[in-house]
Amino acid sequence: MNINLPGGAYTLREPVTWPVVERPAAGRVVYAAAHVVADPLGDNTPGSPAAVDWDATLRFRRHLWSYGLRVADAMDTAQRNMGLDWAATKELIRRSADEARSFGDPAALVACGAGTDHAPDAADLRAITAAYAEQLETVQTAGAGVIIMASRQLARVASGPKDYHQVYGELLEGADRPVILHWLGPMFDPQLAGYWGSPDVGAATESFLELIHAHASMVDGVKVSLLDEEHEVGLRAALPAGVRLYTGDDFNYPSLIKSGSHALLGIFDAIAPAAAAALRALDAAEQGTGAEATRNFALYDEILAPTVPLSRKIFESPTYNYKTGIVFLAWLNGHQDAFAMVNGAQSARSLVHLSEVFRLADQAGLLADQELAVRRMQALLEVNGL
Repeated sequence: MNINLPGGAYTLREPVTWPVVERPAAGRVVYAAAHVVADPLGDNTPGSPAAVDWDATLRFRRHLWSYGLRVADAMDTAQRNMGLDWAATKELIRRSADEARSFGDPAALVACGAGTDHAPDAADLRAITAAYAEQLETVQTAGAGVIIMASRQLARVASGPKDYHQVYGELLEGADRPVILHWLGPMFDPQLAGYWGSPDVGAATESFLELIHAHASMVDGVKVSLLDEEHEVGLRAALPAGVRLYTGDDFNYPSLIKSGSHALLGIFDAIAPAAAAALRALDAAEQGTGAEATRNFALYDEILAPTVPLSRKIFESPTYNYKTGIVFLAWLNGHQDAFAMVNGAQSARSLVHLSEVFRLADQAGLLADQELAVRRMQALLEVNGL
């Protein structure tokens, strides 16, 4: 099958059929950060309240669960701070947790972000703590696990590490179960520069670790998105026993997961079938011995290797626009009827960029129905005059 892309004629590879892997990985706890599906008939122009296609949004979460992945919801992949307002976020948290009950324990299947984005003008630590507490209560009441997201408001107001420790300390003391802490680097959100009290990553890491060690019993794990493999390995080794490191490194995830990190990744939204197959191979490798283990480690590498160029393309600078590529692939693969996003974010990447995402997704075997994907890609090219 052929298609004319902006870079020239392209011949698609032989299609890949991925097995459905319903049970979760045994050796790693793995979350796919999930996107929201916009209502294509809603007013999702920039600045408008988010209009969400709830049926398609929940259907996509069932797709992720069907591959044995947990879902990280109401996170930056769902366009928090980039178009998903608090009213829609609250509804998403409630609906996602309710949907998870048909699969099992919602606290085990879905974890949702609690932040301060509904209080953009919060001007002091007390107001920021109260905003966090409101969202934390919303997530806990829904029955989902909790991810305490990095706060733009706290980054703006905090004068140093002690302010972070004060706010997070109060939140951890008030949580009803261990939570995941989220360190999102400035490449994902420039307004989070200097998080944990210092622009120096080493000093920020010391502050972060001090907080975790002081509250280890209430920290399930830490989700780190700094795109720095060496830093992550060092941080992982310094965590208290029982506190997981969930890699958020969408550039280096194969080696980090293989060496011991758990995962909470936006790219797993797009590559769920391959990720599930790779994790099954990793389980077999770690449970096996000798030649069998070697074969399965090699299979893990073989499956994930072609997903890395795809991920690096989707997450290329400006990294925070990666959501456009994630939604684009969901549309190509028939998970939603329109290439539309809240806040009009489908326009955040160029046609050349999206064409390369198409090609790399095919190379990774991640176009589920090649005829549908080609038809939709051709329609997008045509509407842009090609």
